[in-house]
Amino acid sequence: MLSLRSGNIAFRTAHIGAMGILTGGHAFDVPKTQLEPYLWATVATGVALGAVEAWGGLSWFHQLRGLMTMGKLGLLCAVPFLWDRPDCRLGVMIAVVVIASVGSHMTARLRYYSVIYREVLPSHQGPGVAQLSDELKENENDPTTA
Repeated sequence: MLSLRSGNIAFRTAHIGAMGILTGGHAFDVPKTQLEPYLWATVATGVALGAVEAWGGLSWFHQLRGLMTMGKLGLLCAVPFLWDRPDCRLGVMIAVVVIASVGSHMTARLRYYSVIYREVLPSHQGPGVAQLSDELKENENDPTTA
C-alpha cells in the first residue's frame, strides 16, 4: 500500500512533467490537440496533489499553501478559454510557474499560515512540517518575537 508521501512524490513528479511539457508547448505554439492531454494531466495531478496534502483536515483550504494551489488550478482551467490567444496563454502559464516556484520555496511559516485564523496552523503532515516545528520552537525561545 502506498503511503501519503509516496503518493505525493508520484503525483508531484507527474505534475511537474506534464506542466513542463504544457508550458513549453505554449511557448512554442504547439497545436491545441497536442497540448490538451497535458493540460488535463496537469490539472488532474494538481487536484490529486491537493487531495493528498489536504488529507485529514480542511485547514489546507485556507492556508496559503492550499490557496496558492487552488489559484494555480484556477488559472490552468482558464487556459481552454484562451486557445485563440497564444500571448495570454503563455502569460497564464508563466504566472502558474511563478506561483508554483514561490509557493514551494516559501518558509513553512508562510505555507501554513491561515487567512481565516490569521495565524500559523501546524499540520501533522505535508511538506515542511518538520521545518515548521523547528521554526515555532525557535520563536518560543526568541524574546523579540513574543
